[in-house]
Amino acid sequence: MVFDRDDVVFQVVVNHEEQYSIWPEYKEIPNGWRAVGKRGLKPECLAYIEEVWTDMRPLSLRQKMDQDQAIA
Repeated sequence: MVFDRDDVVFQVVVNHEEQYSIWPEYKEIPNGWRAVGKRGLKPECLAYIEEVWTDMRPLSLRQKMDQDQAIA
């Protein structure tokens, strides 16, 4: 499987909930995802994701929690 290989060039993708993943560069990005501009081998892309994805909560949950906190 392509995701198990370390010699494939991937790109980092993100969805509308600001959740990150990797996708093979040679494949069309699935609907609902967009490239963030980082490309490289799997370890490089995963290291990038670890660095930038500091809050694992989906965007909608973060917004709801912020809204609830503002009301309280």
